[in-house]
Amino acid sequence: MNFLDLLTMSVNNLWRRKLRTALTVLGVVIGTAAIVVMVSLGIALNKSYLEDVEQSGGLTTINVYSGNEYAFFEGGSQSDDTEKIELTDDVIEELAQLDHVEFVSPVLTSNIIIKQGLYQADLYVRAMSSEALNKLDIPLAYGSVPQDGEELRYVLGNQAITNFYNAKTNSYPYWDTGEVPDVDLQGDFFVIYDVDAYYQTLWGDASDPESGTTIKPPKKYIMSDFSLVSGGLEEYNQFSSDTYANIDAFKAQLKKVFKNKAIPGQPTTKSGKPYKYWVYNEAYVKVDHMDNVTDVQKVISEMGLQPTSNAEWVESAQKQSRSIQAVLGGIGAVSLFVASIGIANTMMMSIYERTKEIGIIKVLGCSLGNIRTLFLLEAAFIGLIGGILGLILSYGISALMNQFMGSMMSGMMGSTSSVSVIPPWLSLFALSISVLVGILSGFFPALKAMKLSPLSAIKTE
Repeated sequence: MNFLDLLTMSVNNLWRRKLRTALTVLGVVIGTAAIVVMVSLGIALNKSYLEDVEQSGGLTTINVYSGNEYAFFEGGSQSDDTEKIELTDDVIEELAQLDHVEFVSPVLTSNIIIKQGLYQADLYVRAMSSEALNKLDIPLAYGSVPQDGEELRYVLGNQAITNFYNAKTNSYPYWDTGEVPDVDLQGDFFVIYDVDAYYQTLWGDASDPESGTTIKPPKKYIMSDFSLVSGGLEEYNQFSSDTYANIDAFKAQLKKVFKNKAIPGQPTTKSGKPYKYWVYNEAYVKVDHMDNVTDVQKVISEMGLQPTSNAEWVESAQKQSRSIQAVLGGIGAVSLFVASIGIANTMMMSIYERTKEIGIIKVLGCSLGNIRTLFLLEAAFIGLIGGILGLILSYGISALMNQFMGSMMSGMMGSTSSVSVIPPWLSLFALSISVLVGILSGFFPALKAMKLSPLSAIKTE
């Protein structure tokens, strides 16, 4: 008896007992769907987490801060005996020479004030190289990312307009009443860089405590051509709150504003005169691959600097995610285990009902191997059909969960990630498992059929 004959007999035997076959298949359908849906929840959770990590800086970036800036001893006070390593251009160049580092950008931060009509806002500027700004891949509603050689331009976060307040009433229209301030972000603004002098003159304390001289109101600079990050006022991402600028143009503007005076945040001599070099607030380091981030961080730490990256807690979070997937998959596996019992029961019942038939085909010369293959094929068919239907059901349940639960989460948390994700490998794995479970469940009944005595089987009524 060839394989095609055995295949035909297996299908016919299952078809003769439609109701029993359907009920057994239903158990496999439920078990397969339970495993796929449960595991898909864990996969979606992990995917959502990685997307959040990407939005908060990515997996191949390191933020480096001045050495000993966060080095605290017992009692909570910073040590005065250790020399603080500052992020100067020389240090930035040294970082750029490290293995696996694609590029390094200094980051200079500062506060500015922009005014238009009755409204003004305090903005936090992050000035970086054009290469870093391009790598950040900032989504823009309009405008472009500032490039090297251009005049100073700013990229405003999509929530920047919510920070504007009425300078006369000190009220924030958006936060107080929900109304958007009457500000044209594509219009002209007055920009104030000497924030300290502005508030000192505004509040009446316009004298320098060291020199005793009167502080004059700071000069206002007219600027337009702002770019805006895409997104609504309620949509948050890593670019929503900050303002971005090209670091070379920003430094040139600060030099122009403060001339020979000390620039806020920059070191000075004991007499208050500025140094000729710049000290940056942080460095943005881009690594070639996420597997090398930890090694690069270790080297940076040995330099006496303070590196931080998402890689520090990605590994532990992924372990937790895999544990969740294992638990959810285990819950679904219970259903498939119950289905395997149903398959075994169906096959045993089939053997008792077909005892005489088995005896006849043995007498006619059918080998024991063919008998075993016959019953294993029937069990495998049950697993295959149940697996296919279970996958169809899984995709349907996943689509419904993403449609309804996904929209609910998007409304509550602003997340657009799917609640359930079924990758191709999971479908193939689930289908393979369902067929394997069917074969294993039919293995013992197949052995039972092989051991039947032909004469005793023929006599069975």
